[in-house]
Amino acid sequence: KLIFTMSLVLGTTITISSNHWVMAWTGLEINTLAILPLISKSHHPRAIEAATKYFLVQATASALVLFSSMTNAWHTGQWDITQLTHPVSCLILTTAISIKLGLVPFHFWFPEVLQGSPLTTGLLLSTAMKFPPITLLFMTSQSLNHTLLVTMAIMSTALGGWMGLNQTQTRKIMAFSSISHLGWMAIILAYNPKLTLLNFYLYTLMTAAVFLTLNSMKALKLSTLMTSWTKAPSLNSILLLTLLSLAGLPPLTGFLPKWLIIQELTKQGMAPSATIISLLSLLGLFFYLRLAYCATITLPPHTTNHMKLWHTNKPVNPLVAVLTTLSITLLPISPLILT
Repeated sequence: KLIFTMSLVLGTTITISSNHWVMAWTGLEINTLAILPLISKSHHPRAIEAATKYFLVQATASALVLFSSMTNAWHTGQWDITQLTHPVSCLILTTAISIKLGLVPFHFWFPEVLQGSPLTTGLLLSTAMKFPPITLLFMTSQSLNHTLLVTMAIMSTALGGWMGLNQTQTRKIMAFSSISHLGWMAIILAYNPKLTLLNFYLYTLMTAAVFLTLNSMKALKLSTLMTSWTKAPSLNSILLLTLLSLAGLPPLTGFLPKWLIIQELTKQGMAPSATIISLLSLLGLFFYLRLAYCATITLPPHTTNHMKLWHTNKPVNPLVAVLTTLSITLLPISPLILT
C-alpha cells in the first residue's frame, strides 16, 4: 500500500511539475498503474471489472495525449506543454483530458469504476486522480477551444444532475456529483483558469469530508444511511451541512466557487451560460438533499427493514472533523481570494 501511495504522489508530482509532454504523460501513466491495485484490492468480480474498465479508459486517454503532443511537435517543433498551438492537437488533447476526467460525453466509465472500488479508493479517484489532468488543462488553457469546453461543461452539469437523481448507491451519487462539479470547472477554464483550480481545491475538500464520513458509517447505499443516525448521531447531523455545502448553498464553503464563476461568466458576457449552469446545479441540489434527508431527517418509525446499528463510542477521526469544519465555514475568506 505504501509503494502504491508513494507512486501516486510521484506520478502526480511529475505531471504537475513537467514542461515536456512526454514527462507529463509518464506521470499520468505512473498514476494509472498505481491506482489499479487499490481498485482491485478486494478481489470481488465487480472490483476487477472496475479496474479493467479504468485501465482501458485511461490507456486510451494516455495514447491520445501522446498523439496530440506528437502532432503538435510535428507541426511546430515544440514539445513544451504551454506551446500547444496547433488546432487539431488542441482538439485531441481536450478529448483526451475529458476522457481522463470523465467529462460528458466520456463519462460512462466513472460511476461504474467508483461503484466497484472501496470508499477510500473512490475518494482518491474523484479527487487526487483528477488533479494532474486539470493541471494540464490549466497549462494549455490559452489555446483550447472555448466553445467546445463550454458545451461539454453544460452537458456535464446537466447529465451529472439528471443521472444522479434515481441512484440509490452513495458511491454512484458521488460519481455523478463529481461529473457535475467538473462541468463548473470546465466552463470557466478558458476565461479564468485560476478559478478552475480554486473550484477543484474546494470540491476536493468537501468531497473528502463526505467520503470519509460515509466511510466511518460504512454507508454504501441509502438504506444503510437511513439507520446510521444511531451509530454516530453528531457526525450524521453535521453531514447535512457538508452535503448542502457540496450543493453550493450560501453561507457554506461550496457557494464561494459558484459565486465567483457566475460573476466571471457575467463579466465575459456569458450571462445565458451562467443562468443555464446555475439552473442545472439545482438538479444536483435535489440529490444532495435526498442524501441529507436519508441521513438526518428520517427518524423512526420509517419503513426500512434494516437492523438498527449499535451506537459506537469510537471517537470520530480528527481528519473528518477538520475537513467537515472547513467545508462548512470557509466562505468568510472570500475577500482574501478576491483581492
